Amino acid sequence: MSVAITIRGAGVVGLCVATELASRGFQISIHDPAPTPGPQACSWWAGGMLAPFCEGESAEEPVGRLGQQAADWWAAQGVEVVRNGSLVVTLGRDRQELDRFTRRTEGHVTLDSGALAKIEPQLEGRFDRALHFPDEAHLNPRRALMALRTRLEAAGVRFEKSDAMPDGQVIDCRGLAARDTLTDLRGVKGEMVILRAPDVELLRPVRLLHPRFPLYIVPRGDGVFMLGATQIESGERDRATVRSVMELLSAAYALHPAFGEAELVEIGVDARPAFPDNLPRVRRRGRVIYVNGLYRHGYLLAPALARMVADLLIEGNRPEVMDEDRG
Repeated sequence: MSVAITIRGAGVVGLCVATELASRGFQISIHDPAPTPGPQACSWWAGGMLAPFCEGESAEEPVGRLGQQAADWWAAQGVEVVRNGSLVVTLGRDRQELDRFTRRTEGHVTLDSGALAKIEPQLEGRFDRALHFPDEAHLNPRRALMALRTRLEAAGVRFEKSDAMPDGQVIDCRGLAARDTLTDLRGVKGEMVILRAPDVELLRPVRLLHPRFPLYIVPRGDGVFMLGATQIESGERDRATVRSVMELLSAAYALHPAFGEAELVEIGVDARPAFPDNLPRVRRRGRVIYVNGLYRHGYLLAPALARMVADLLIEGNRPEVMDEDRG
């Protein structure tokens, strides 16, 4: 197949769609004002958790089901995927939060303090109960983006610095920039912190539940950790708030006091594209197919969306997340 397609947007969605289409014989070019992965894209600031079962606590059913494809897809692209599962814990005073999380999710094993210490020795004695989701995984988002770009360039995919609408068949994966056409798209701001804590060793992502500021912390290797939590209904992406950063750091210290001696490496903020129900959409308008609204599930859902787009173009199969053209 030698059909030429232009993809607008070089974030995680655009790169995943390009990877899937190139593997099926399409001739692909990617247009983006900044076509090299970097801080201009919200996917640069992601946690990289491939946690479909944990996300079932608050997300709609398709997120968990479709997200179960993600770890295998990323590994097939040569991206390092760590398959140590996920942990969910809470401080004693917030025990009801763990009970609620248990009721709303599946795919977990309940651990007592002894079993927790066996899989995360540095959490020994800190929590009397935890949930382990053994079939979940995580990756380093920045390395994953660079790996996809390198693989695509080797396959002959062209990257062009452009924001103009090209001719021919177009797949629009621009995230929030597509609000110029997708009027029901909104931004949900997220803030994150990267710490270097050489005295802390965690083998898997840990979620610390709290009724006001839940935290997730993701190991990046070599004593580096990503902390994230916030979800603020705002398209603003240019500043992190003192309150949010302090809450992130306080929650990390509550998880393990050694984080109190950590080096603050980076503070990041961006707005993630979402539709009103926080589910992604594939929309077709003439020669343009829009793939957008992945909310906080970019790395989890982009592989499934990419496969759907390829099946739509090759077989004419309607994606289950395709909705009507809202003009």
